[in-house]
Amino acid sequence: MGHASQPIYCDHQATTPLAPEVLEAMLPYFGEQFGNPSSQTHVYGWTAAAAVETAREAIATAINAEPTELVFTSGATEANNLAIKGVAEAYLQQGRHLVTVASEHRAALDPVQYLGQLGFEVTILPVQPNGLLNLETLAESLRSDTILVSVMAANNEIGVLQPIADIGQLLRDKASAIGHKPLFHTDAAQALGKIPLDVEALGVDLMSITAHKIYGPKGVGALYVRRRDPRVKLAPQLHGGGQERDRRSGTLNPPLIVGFAKAVELALAQMAAEQERLRQLRDRLWEILSTLDNITLNGALEPRLADNLNASFAGVNSSALLLGVREVVALSSGSACSSARSAPSHVLTALGRSPELARASLRFGLGRGTTPAEIEQIGNCVVDTVRSLRQANPTALSSKA
Repeated sequence: MGHASQPIYCDHQATTPLAPEVLEAMLPYFGEQFGNPSSQTHVYGWTAAAAVETAREAIATAINAEPTELVFTSGATEANNLAIKGVAEAYLQQGRHLVTVASEHRAALDPVQYLGQLGFEVTILPVQPNGLLNLETLAESLRSDTILVSVMAANNEIGVLQPIADIGQLLRDKASAIGHKPLFHTDAAQALGKIPLDVEALGVDLMSITAHKIYGPKGVGALYVRRRDPRVKLAPQLHGGGQERDRRSGTLNPPLIVGFAKAVELALAQMAAEQERLRQLRDRLWEILSTLDNITLNGALEPRLADNLNASFAGVNSSALLLGVREVVALSSGSACSSARSAPSHVLTALGRSPELARASLRFGLGRGTTPAEIEQIGNCVVDTVRSLRQANPTALSSKA
């Protein structure tokens, strides 16, 4: 993806470029097919509605859901908010205890903590040093008033894959002991199109997904809401015209929804081959970076997204490191949403990294455009930059050791 003047793009967990086929599928709905899918009295509306419903079926099928179980949103942040606040408000009478994990994306943690300020009881579970949730810890946290458990499928910073199917099974197994089965939500924004997702096999009741992590447009996502066994109740967060079966009012955006479906279709068609290719590239990158001493991989290498690597380089500040490599490679030190904050990543501190080490971390996000030659360039550039920064400030390393 890099051009002569442009650095190599290696931040695919932040966002991905739009696939040309996706743009092509969207274009008619920006132009002559401009109808409102809610207009049911003329052909303009019918055409738009038909395109939306075809897309809805394609995306639902990709996660083994019914089309009526999908609610289109502006992205995964809105989907997470709708899932967490929507369940909390709808199940107020059954209980007020919510369970989530310390390494979740801010779009799940912040709504949960907000509800905590409103009087809900919140349990934020720790993760093990490898980034994975301990199932026994989760089991111990469940109570008779627990209404929702929210655990992300794939971490956006460190790429680790949480045992979602095992958690779904655990919640079913625990139902008799605590008197009911808490609802289970997963933020699958980073997992869609990279690992198989099947809402039945995983045992999830709500799942958040988004288009822009899989070469689709920004600004569109969806929430899967289970319709039977159990039928999930959801309090809408946007009230108005009653679109999306009253679960999310607002005029639907046909071009983005059509683009989302096309992106899902392309991702699934090439998933197995592309994940294997990315895994080999990532392992090669780790091999190059491992020639440095005092380097730590953040999160388990397995199970992990094939396109993610996150490492801490002791004795180096990540902002100096990013500055040093910026002409060769575009990287980030953590989640794009919080990279403006100077605080160390909450995900890395949850793993037990010191604030210094957390601030000395880079996330490498590989993608469809990444080539073997680029991996060599990226790896060598980072290794050289770390070495020269360490030579310039040798005391930083000895004081950390």
